[in-house]
Amino acid sequence: MKSVGIICEYNPFHNGHIYHINKVKELYPNNLIILVLSGNFTQRGEVSLIDKWKKTEIALNYVDLVIELPFVFASQSADLFAKGAIDLLRALKVEAVIFGSENNDVNMLKEFSLIQKTENYNKLVQKYLDDGFNYPTSLSMALKDISGNLVETPNDLLGLSYVKELDGSNITPITIKRTNDYLDKSLSNEISSATSIREALKNGKDINKYVPKESLKYLDNVHFTDDYFDLLKYKIISEDLSRYQTVDEGIENRLKKVINEVNSLDELIDKVKTKRYTYNRIKRMFIHILTGFTKDEAKNIKTKYIRVLGFNNNGQKYLNSIKKSCGLPIITKFIKNNDLLNIEARVSSVYNLIKKDDNLCEHEHAPIH
Repeated sequence: MKSVGIICEYNPFHNGHIYHINKVKELYPNNLIILVLSGNFTQRGEVSLIDKWKKTEIALNYVDLVIELPFVFASQSADLFAKGAIDLLRALKVEAVIFGSENNDVNMLKEFSLIQKTENYNKLVQKYLDDGFNYPTSLSMALKDISGNLVETPNDLLGLSYVKELDGSNITPITIKRTNDYLDKSLSNEISSATSIREALKNGKDINKYVPKESLKYLDNVHFTDDYFDLLKYKIISEDLSRYQTVDEGIENRLKKVINEVNSLDELIDKVKTKRYTYNRIKRMFIHILTGFTKDEAKNIKTKYIRVLGFNNNGQKYLNSIKKSCGLPIITKFIKNNDLLNIEARVSSVYNLIKKDDNLCEHEHAPIH
């Protein structure tokens, strides 16, 4: 049995994700589909509207196997996010990774990944960083200077990180054309972005047309990143922020200075935002502060296990067929005294301070059947 991989956040799972999965099935009709799924907080610094266990339940209506992308990778920059996900898919022996792309030109992404290995590229990136630009912008400008082509959209930048991680492996990167703008906040046709759906939910708009029934039943009482603001404010006021991951370059001093002047997450972001810090980087930093994810915990992180969140019969058979050769332990239950799993448990507890689901923390420790 062969398999292919999808790396996802599903915040929330919507019609565009079904379109993506169906395209994967068209390309690889006889392959098992494996998801590597972000948990309760996402790479773009957002809280997941639906917790990871319910996201898994939804996804298993369409795919065969769901694996957790550990928080220590899922809440990081594109390169670390990609590294964690690709390491898992490599161990799971997939033959292809299929991801959405605005440009839909995988050969261009491969060309960019080769450019990124050159000394000239690194010098240009450093030049733009020294000029005060943030890393994604510096990356894009350096690639444009060398190649004449521009990569600046979120999924292409993430896709570039995937391609870079896949270099030298026998896994094929495949792109599927995105049909909407990821950053578009307005609902348009039946396939709208997750951003627009979250915005609609915040404003009490009807989203029935844009998500499948499996998602809809969990979207009637959701919470957002903004709902954690008071908890975040308390931590900023009371703690040494410099020990937390991604709190760098003295930004903790700016946070301490302005925190008593603001009453919302957006106000806080506006106060500390500079061209050197992307919006998503700031939000990831807030997630790290909120969950207590420290620089010490982030040191030398590596993929240590394959944690199964859920499977169907085909997924279970596939795991049994590769468990002796995959190179990583496959776990279906919580293991005490495991540093990464202890972080997962803590993060779920913080998530549940607002979510308030009686079963959520219990589920974190329960075995998968």
